[in-house]
This record gives sequence, C-alpha cells and structure tokens, in this order.
Amino acid sequence: MTTIDSNIFAIFGAFSRQARREKWTQQEIDAVLEEAKSGDYDHAIATICEYCDPEDDSNSENEED
Repeated sequence: MTTIDSNIFAIFGAFSRQARREKWTQQEIDAVLEEAKSGDYDHAIATICEYCDPEDDSNSENEED
C-alpha cells in the first residue's frame, strides 16, 4: 500500500490524480476540493475520505477469477 504525506496539499494532489484516473470531470474534482477547503484540516480529511474507495492491494493480488 502506498503511503501519502499528511500534508493537506499532498493529499489533495493524490485525490485529484486518482479521481482523474477514475474519469471524474474537473468540475467534480473541484467541487470536492472546495468542500474540503471549507473547514479545518480534520474537515478536509473527512471530506476526501468520504469520496475515496480505499482498496487493499494485498487482497487484489491474491484474488482468483
């Protein structure tokens, strides 16, 4: 699993990159980031987490089709 720096700008960048990989529109990404920026650090983290679907890389490697 990849570790992300706890710097909020690094987190916003990682979120934006992943959202683009998942074919989100720039408008959708901007809306999430604006909501995240509307409060303190904890609010920003909670907002980003709300829109993320964490994956456990170890499970995906071991699954059989």
